Amino acid sequence: MSQFGCCVFQVTMKALYGQQNSPGEEMTFVFQERENLPASRDHDVKVQVRACALSCVDTKLLSEIKLKKELVPVGREISGVVLEVGSKVTFFQPDDEVVGILPLDSEESGVCEVILVHEHYLVHKPEKVCWAEAAGTVRDGLRAYTALHYLAQVSPGTSVLVLDGASPFGTIAIQLAQHRGAKVISTAHSLEDKQYLERLRPAGARVIDVSHGKIDVAESCLEETGALGVDIVLDAGVRLYSAEDEPASKCQLLPHKHDIITLLGVGGRWITTERNLQLDPPDSHSLFLKGATVSFLNDEIWNLSSVQRGKYLNILWRCCGILTAQRGEDTAGKSH
Repeated sequence: MSQFGCCVFQVTMKALYGQQNSPGEEMTFVFQERENLPASRDHDVKVQVRACALSCVDTKLLSEIKLKKELVPVGREISGVVLEVGSKVTFFQPDDEVVGILPLDSEESGVCEVILVHEHYLVHKPEKVCWAEAAGTVRDGLRAYTALHYLAQVSPGTSVLVLDGASPFGTIAIQLAQHRGAKVISTAHSLEDKQYLERLRPAGARVIDVSHGKIDVAESCLEETGALGVDIVLDAGVRLYSAEDEPASKCQLLPHKHDIITLLGVGGRWITTERNLQLDPPDSHSLFLKGATVSFLNDEIWNLSSVQRGKYLNILWRCCGILTAQRGEDTAGKSH
């Protein structure tokens, strides 16, 4: 495991795929022999993979957008070295170090020694960032930048609540929000998480420990903001029902949707990862009175619309730049 929460390992000549025979059945993983790569197209880049991060395979989303297959490629976040480029490739040349995310409809598995990738899914890897860190952070960097820049439009002086800040996504979101000059509040699910967040650089995020269930997040946030409420909330999932009605699998450390609506300030923006969020009429009325909005964070949306490709590449490039800057701050902090 890397410090960013992704499994990163060296790839082989075989490619890894997931197989799900029936709905609800656990996915099994199989290695398929790779003899020859398919013929490269004009905009393809041949990449020797140096590291690949494993994220969850969203079979439900693949089914909903009619991309369900018998064998699903595993490992989409990759970093590596360019071996060859197609005749119309303009962004890269051999020996360039790159990082990127394979598209949802890709037939390529990142867990393979050499793969073909369209140039529009790659950006240059910063020199100061190692292979594992590049592959392990690109997905959460994309999600955090999408949430804060495009959905929430964070700006200096705004207050941002990042729930479960010690998660890989939460950690990057905190650092990105601080980089933009925002005042950050975060929740920690354990004492270890709290200590980890307090050691982050740059320091300054207010950490609320909710591990014992005795802290009211809404009350704490209102107190922290002088009863004005929080401008931006990034959740890590929410509880939709009362404790007795909530499924046992739902983490009770998550805040209730009413808590989030309560702590939102006037004109606040709630960015949610809860794809099945249900808002009752009283919830909608409360949001209406505050002029607040709810946005859904789906980082795959950039790859589902070709007209967004330029913005998508810009996000990946900026994420790499911020990671490089953060590496510099960490190094400076250690030298002192």
